[in-house]
Amino acid sequence: MSVAEKIIGQVTVLVEPVIEELGFELVDVDFLTDRGRRVLRLYVDRECGGITLDECVEVSREVDGLIELEDVVPDPYVLEVSSPGLDRPLRKEKHFAAAVGRKVKVKMKKPVENRRNFTGMLESFNANLITLQIENHNVTLPVAEIEKARIVYEV
Repeated sequence: MSVAEKIIGQVTVLVEPVIEELGFELVDVDFLTDRGRRVLRLYVDRECGGITLDECVEVSREVDGLIELEDVVPDPYVLEVSSPGLDRPLRKEKHFAAAVGRKVKVKMKKPVENRRNFTGMLESFNANLITLQIENHNVTLPVAEIEKARIVYEV
């Protein structure tokens, strides 16, 4: 497990209950280096609709001190709280279930059928497998081996 993965795991456990208490959902967490600075990015949404800028500020205020107090991130960092956007990440079972019938992009940890990247219609989902329709055939992928998955927003 990388340092970033460890930090993401600790931050998730720490802030998710606080965010839920505020009436929001923690959709995803990223920890990355952007132009030489460390960025901890929380993607937050509401179960039934979007989140406003003022609500993102509220979440930031509530969790920033907690993250500092627990000293989860060892180096200086910038905390960003934002909406997951239209091309929202799919991390939890309920995210995949809600995306059935939509176009998604999936990156696997290891190659499946000699490739790691797949884009297609999410045909089905269960706790262990997803099935994508890609052109005229279906590809079944193990959920445990998914590195990243996102909805593909189409106009």
